[in-house]
Amino acid sequence: MLRSIAFVAIMVPFLLVTASGKPFVGVLLWSWVSFMSPHRLIHGFASGQPWAMITFLATVIGCVVAREPKRVPRDAVTVLLLLFAAGITLTSALAISPAPVVWARYDKVIKILAGVLLTRALLTDADRIHALLWMLAISMGYYGVRGGAFTLMTGGVHKVLGPADSMIFDRNHIAVALLFALPLMNHLRLQSKHAAVRAGTLVAMLLTMFASIGTQSRGALVAFAATVGVLWWRSRGKVLSAIGLAIGAAAVVLFMPGLWEERMRSILAYEEDASAMGRVRIWEASLKIALARPLTGAGFQGMYHQWIVDIYAPGITARAAHSIWFETLGEHGFIVFAIWIALMVAGWLYAGRLARLGRRDPRHAWANSLGRMSQVSLVAYMAGGTFLSLQYWDGYLTLLAVLTATHELVAADLRARQPAYPARRAAAAASPPPLAVPPAATGRGVQPSWRTRAVR
Repeated sequence: MLRSIAFVAIMVPFLLVTASGKPFVGVLLWSWVSFMSPHRLIHGFASGQPWAMITFLATVIGCVVAREPKRVPRDAVTVLLLLFAAGITLTSALAISPAPVVWARYDKVIKILAGVLLTRALLTDADRIHALLWMLAISMGYYGVRGGAFTLMTGGVHKVLGPADSMIFDRNHIAVALLFALPLMNHLRLQSKHAAVRAGTLVAMLLTMFASIGTQSRGALVAFAATVGVLWWRSRGKVLSAIGLAIGAAAVVLFMPGLWEERMRSILAYEEDASAMGRVRIWEASLKIALARPLTGAGFQGMYHQWIVDIYAPGITARAAHSIWFETLGEHGFIVFAIWIALMVAGWLYAGRLARLGRRDPRHAWANSLGRMSQVSLVAYMAGGTFLSLQYWDGYLTLLAVLTATHELVAADLRARQPAYPARRAAAAASPPPLAVPPAATGRGVQPSWRTRAVR
């Protein structure tokens, strides 16, 4: 009860500030509630309240009071999110999956999409982007530090789990969420000016790595290998990085108990593993459902129901598809699946574009770092998501919004600094380079107020 009272005492003042005309405070609060689910860590009346929805409504009120945002963002991710929302609305209306199940799931997903779209609209400067990234890193880092310490203290015997009744409660889900956050934590470490913050973030990253392994999830091991591989590829000093990563991997393997090693070895003999083969079979059922109903799929959680699976794939046991790819395909058909894939492709392209734009101007080195590390996060999500159902996770969708907002800011700043006419370009080419580049018309351009450090 005391924890519930304390939690409400924290939330209410921030909600009042949000509704009084500070909507971005609401974005950070919504992100905290959505990513970390702090209300699931307490007992009493506050644990069962719809805090995400309350925060969203307070943020909308704050937008009206502050007359913010003034325009709807026009970028590929925003358009695709709107198309995805329209698509799942149609497939839910035409679903053969039980209506109570469909609309309960639809309610959760559409609220997530609304929150992400509002977040995107309010990401209007670099400081807000930086604050939101810190919120994601802290929210996931809490479970990373706690789970890593737990793994070290117990010798890796027990499993690390996420917050109860949340999207990342399952050990497979929390493992991928932690690996997804790991490169973003590295980005924040690189961009922090205080040595203490950099050191603390590094420790948090190491504990998060142990926490992801401590979940004892085989999918996490695949995602871990993919994440480490891409991190190495993105690093500057590949020889030293390879040595460090090899030492770290060896330390993890030597530290974890024999049962963990035995479980991980079962990946190589998946044909003999009933759980693994069950996933392969339900993937087959999801594909058959999509082929039979290519425009609509079966609706949310269609492959969870035996009578639906029996219609399209007799002999296969109904269960969760445990794959972001096959579950989306089986639930919504090929058109919505294509939109969902396009979202991922758009995020990857925006991240790559950021990495290239950030190399043009040292003031945008932070955008270069964000783009490069975001692609590592996307690799972790895609690799780990192949073996779990996390296709509607708000952390992943929020990163896509962050990438588009950052790209818009950096691209606009670079355009503003280019001479408008050929004559001006010729004059600029003939004149010697200035000793210092003046700031943009806004005073700071898109450079954050925190000091940008070059990525090493």
